[in-house]
Amino acid sequence: MQDAPTLQEIEAALAQVRGRVIETPVVALASDKLADYLPKGARVTAKLELFQQAGSFKARGALINVDALSADQKKAGVTAVSAGNHALATAWAAKRGGVHAKVVMMDYADPVRIEGCRAMGAEVVLVPDVHKAFAEVERIKAEEGRSFIHPFEGKLTALGTATCGLEFIRQVADMEAAVIPVGGGGLIAGMSRAIKLVKPDCAVYGVEPFGADSMYRSFASGKAETLDKVSTIADSLGAPMALPYSYGLTRDNVDEIVRIEDADMLKAGTLLFDALKLALEPAGAAATAAAMGPLRDRLAGKRVGVLVCGSNIGEAKVADLIAKGRDLLG
Repeated sequence: MQDAPTLQEIEAALAQVRGRVIETPVVALASDKLADYLPKGARVTAKLELFQQAGSFKARGALINVDALSADQKKAGVTAVSAGNHALATAWAAKRGGVHAKVVMMDYADPVRIEGCRAMGAEVVLVPDVHKAFAEVERIKAEEGRSFIHPFEGKLTALGTATCGLEFIRQVADMEAAVIPVGGGGLIAGMSRAIKLVKPDCAVYGVEPFGADSMYRSFASGKAETLDKVSTIADSLGAPMALPYSYGLTRDNVDEIVRIEDADMLKAGTLLFDALKLALEPAGAAATAAAMGPLRDRLAGKRVGVLVCGSNIGEAKVADLIAKGRDLLG
């Protein structure tokens, strides 16, 4: 793929954000409470991007995008579209850069995310669904001249997520397989590129919900696909389409995309809460759910990395998700 990030560019991006984003920790999923569910004989390590600035990996790409703005662009402000995590990251990065942000979010987004954006000085526009959200952000761009920080497409965004991949493969240098959630594809595009550049023989698997499987369908058809509708509890993974740049990077660096049910994320989230006391939104449990489910046999005996991509969620919602997961576990 033309214009794919080089290792030199990823190294430079990591140096650029160092000290402003958090080098998030890794933790072994070694609890006895998880042993019966994880791949047999595997050593599984999770990278905890929920501890990142603004609560998710999105802070990395948002910061690099804001850094790249000209003085005139900064004066005009930025806009973004998001179920929450990217909006929070854009609001955070814009505030750091002295830039005004106007973010478009779905009206069903967790109130913690909406209020979090407002607390960082962003103006929030609420719309009823993701398709209307993208239309609204196009209107804002055209009428207000704001720069659009895309939630998952483009080289700058991929460079941001690649910094996460580079950290991870250095923290777990003997990793044989990485499992990464897929929404629009920006996270896995950058992370997989960094991982494969450093360790080409490390398998990389993407995981999507069945109700938001645009990347899975894109791999099957050979081109970036758009969904007619999205239906999943993991709103952070609910992008309605794949797009050319992130699809191309993902296609070239990811071994396979697997799909999981919403119930798989509920069960994995409850298990991670019980074992590590991590309060996760469903997307944050997706990679672990895939390791416990469709990838379990293939990952047996391997050194595996799973990404906990973020968590911005209120206490009541966390309690509800954990209760549902506990019912499913029996």
